[in-house]
Amino acid sequence: MSRSYFGTDGIRGKANSVITPDLALRVGQAAGLAFTRGEHRHRVVIGKDTRLSGYMIETALVAGFTSVGMDVLLLGPIPTPAVAMLTRSMRADLGVMISASHNPYEDNGIKLFGPDGYKLSDETEHEIEALIDGELGLRLARADALGRAKRVESVHARYIEFAKRTLPRRLDLDGLRIVVDCANGAAYKVAPEALWELGAEVIPMGVEPDGFNINRDVGSTAPQALMQKVREMRADIGIALDGDADRVIVVDEKGQVVDGDQLMAVIAGSWQDEGLLTKPGIVATVMSNLGLERHLAGRGLALARTAVGDRYVLEHMREHGFNVGGEQSGHIILSDYATTGDGLVAALQLLAVVRRSGKPVSELCRCFEPVPQILKNVRYKSGRPLENDKVTTLIAASRERLGQSGRLVIRPSGTEPVIRVMAEGDDRDLVESVVDDVCEAVAKAAA
Repeated sequence: MSRSYFGTDGIRGKANSVITPDLALRVGQAAGLAFTRGEHRHRVVIGKDTRLSGYMIETALVAGFTSVGMDVLLLGPIPTPAVAMLTRSMRADLGVMISASHNPYEDNGIKLFGPDGYKLSDETEHEIEALIDGELGLRLARADALGRAKRVESVHARYIEFAKRTLPRRLDLDGLRIVVDCANGAAYKVAPEALWELGAEVIPMGVEPDGFNINRDVGSTAPQALMQKVREMRADIGIALDGDADRVIVVDEKGQVVDGDQLMAVIAGSWQDEGLLTKPGIVATVMSNLGLERHLAGRGLALARTAVGDRYVLEHMREHGFNVGGEQSGHIILSDYATTGDGLVAALQLLAVVRRSGKPVSELCRCFEPVPQILKNVRYKSGRPLENDKVTTLIAASRERLGQSGRLVIRPSGTEPVIRVMAEGDDRDLVESVVDDVCEAVAKAAA
């Protein structure tokens, strides 16, 4: 079934163009109706990142939820994983995060969490979409049954305490010099505070949000400033979060980036040694490097692959009992602690390994040598270029060329008219040739 509003990670688009007050109002009404189950007083928690448009969307959502009789608890700027956690701990019927993650400030989005703190199923999203397009005016609450809204204090302290408790009580970060880049986003207060409370010397970056500068030349998608700062300050490690802090990448003491694949390898290896893995393996997407798969195999661990998107990783983890999963981009899901990707918690788990091992990050986080991997995008205007006979024939032939020593992944973007072509293998020249040939064929088919 096609989707009208929801993508792979909630509803997202240009603020006041796609994500309008009217849409946010209707999402609030529709989601409120979908989660009004039983006779108790229903409530929703709403968090946001630091985008200017967050004020507008938050206000419209409040109007939507209260108009169908749901009480609203406003959390203010706080990470996405904190919203998921607080939805459960505050026993809310629904959680909402207003964010477009790593996108620029012009975009915004609405992410929804069920009372269990997990993102919604496809079926529930379809139900909400049907309600959005329906006659919502006929289902509004009576005047004496309207909801109330209040702002909740101390939510930062609650999340910081939660994050700290993912570490052993005896473990601290004394003596570690850490540069933390909060992307001028949702974690600009909680991440530096949590690290400081654990004893680290903290050098914060990206902690001066102004409504416009979220993810601008900072954060996990723009690590150059962090790389420079780590070298300049002679720090032990750099930690970069994205706009809503559900993903993380690391910079070692030499100023080199460590991606999500390496982080998963470190955490999985540590948890294996401690007997904490619930299954002998982890879950990642089709985009994770073949080098990770080979490294895990050398430790007797499997790599289960899913479609791109942390929700698909989490679904597989829940269905098959894994407790470590994630994406190369830095979404790390540790289901012993969280119901979604949590950049700060993942960083703390890495810091625990750094602390116990006494090794520098550059040594600890180079678990494997990534095989050459090339990703290119082909933009198209209309049609379905991947269904072209010449394209499908070439794709099959390209996979044969790569053989067992490589992989070819081709997928349409879930948010824009783009075909993503990724290949990897031991022979870089062959990988480049395969990607270029496929991109050329797709471009011709889309012309």
